Amino acid sequence: MERAATADLRKLPAVDEVLRATEAADAIERFGRPAVVGAVRRVMLESRANGIVPKSAEDVMHAALMELEVQEELKLRPVFNLTGTVLHTNLGRALLAEPAIKAAVTAMRSAVALEFELEDGRRGDRDDHLRGLLCELTGAEDATVVNNNAAAVLLVLNSLAYRREAIVSRGELIEIGGSFRMPEIMSRAGARLIEVGTTNRTHAKDYLGAIGPKTGIVLKVHTSNYRIEGFTKEVGARELAALSAQHKIPMVHDLGSGTLVDLTRFGLSHEPTVAEAIADGAGLVTFSGDKLLGGPQAGFIVGRKDLVAAINRNPMKRALRLDKMRIAALEATLKLYRDPDRIAQHLPTLRLLSLAKAEIEARAHRLFRQVKAAVGPSFTIEIVTCESQIGSGALPLLTVPSAGLAIRPAGRRGGRLLKRLAAGLRCLKIPIVGRIEDQALVLDLRCLDDETSFTSNIASLDLSEKGNERT
Repeated sequence: MERAATADLRKLPAVDEVLRATEAADAIERFGRPAVVGAVRRVMLESRANGIVPKSAEDVMHAALMELEVQEELKLRPVFNLTGTVLHTNLGRALLAEPAIKAAVTAMRSAVALEFELEDGRRGDRDDHLRGLLCELTGAEDATVVNNNAAAVLLVLNSLAYRREAIVSRGELIEIGGSFRMPEIMSRAGARLIEVGTTNRTHAKDYLGAIGPKTGIVLKVHTSNYRIEGFTKEVGARELAALSAQHKIPMVHDLGSGTLVDLTRFGLSHEPTVAEAIADGAGLVTFSGDKLLGGPQAGFIVGRKDLVAAINRNPMKRALRLDKMRIAALEATLKLYRDPDRIAQHLPTLRLLSLAKAEIEARAHRLFRQVKAAVGPSFTIEIVTCESQIGSGALPLLTVPSAGLAIRPAGRRGGRLLKRLAAGLRCLKIPIVGRIEDQALVLDLRCLDDETSFTSNIASLDLSEKGNERT
């Protein structure tokens, strides 16, 4: 048998012969000759390793072409976010508004006056594209922007409290996603952490007792991704800012997610706005661009002119700066906030968060038959009410009434079938990501905008083991 297998392997076509196959010319045109030759050789090596001999040079070329097509697919793929979390960190957080997308594409296609003054031909400052808008919308004296809010906090600490003390309440020593911990970022920034108060109660006297000649800043951190309830006490931002001002120490307020509008107008709980934090007396306020603000990833630093100037003198600023695409998208996003009465119509984040439950239920009824047909008789499906979350650490206790489809296995092999279903949905051309809850796969439909693409996509669902392996 070994002799027969060896004899068969000798029948493998030569690489040159494979490159004369029908599909070879088109493959070379698409992927280039080196890539095609490499794929052909890999197919041949795999055939020798497995003892499987392709029938012809055409078969080898076809297998090589399939490998190249798989490699050509982008790793960063669009998905249907049906998790019920609107600002899902693992799925890219905020969807950009169309004006922001258009602005970013224009910046990608063209040379732009990023750091160039068109009036006099001198070198400019890339912050100038956003500074005026940020000051207008927040009431701050000055503003600068870096690549995310973690970088903003790091830069502020390193600029104002390097080798000095940064005072913060123990109840505000947060940890966010990816094991980002406030004490560790302080250490990396070169600041010495001074903890005051206790986990649940901090008083003004605690801050007063800690302030000394080595104090660089007083830091207030908005606990946006958790809440402490019960027997609690904190020093409000206005009181803490006044206390800091008496001792001529800047108070920095890290809002985390950050919002430029009062969320109560969209039926959500109130979150302190950036303008409110500035009005309360904060020397600097830091917040994110890709969360409640609804823009691309960025970290904003707004506040007193002298403090922003000190931050801009820090050599680290250059390492954390934004590129032209994000600046263009941010400018377009911020301009939408000039019309707060209609912003939910234009900004996907606020539109999705303010979507009425009745509208989502109607969507569930429209999609019921198509989804039922796609999953087949091995599953039952029902329209259910559910609760959406904002996500990304914003308003952690708040849920928004929503609706969706709950898919449950009809037989005894419930757990196995449910995992196969979830895997099959993730393997579609446009992956569908839901959440497993109460022994069901729930597809929360709040964030589903394109029903036509969704139905055509799910129609190709293959729940067989071979189907999952193939995808």
